[in-house]
Amino acid sequence: MNSPNLIILYVRDPAASASFYKALLNREPVADAPNFVAFALDGGFTLGLWRLSSVVPQPSAIGSRAEIAFMVPGENGVSNLYRDWRDRHLPIAQDLTQLDFGSTFVVLDPDGHRLRVCEPDK
Repeated sequence: MNSPNLIILYVRDPAASASFYKALLNREPVADAPNFVAFALDGGFTLGLWRLSSVVPQPSAIGSRAEIAFMVPGENGVSNLYRDWRDRHLPIAQDLTQLDFGSTFVVLDPDGHRLRVCEPDK
């Protein structure tokens, strides 16, 4: 049910990184915005390239440069999962918020790895 399906890499220049991955993966991006480019991967995964300077919240330490993300479908999917994970007392790094790609929030695993929940690309 809640399986990770989006890999996000923080990059300095999404356009330059997109050119690299476009050639590497031999496919066009499925989403292309100034701060974010995404590629559909085989097996149901998506690779996202997010401009480091626009990441919210900004990484707080070395090694906090990537996220495992869960794209949750449905009109209230993200907010419902937010309430569920909050009620389970998972450490929340970013409360439920709206960014340019939709509803999102971030929790941390026991080692401080970021787990982002967001809506599927539209």
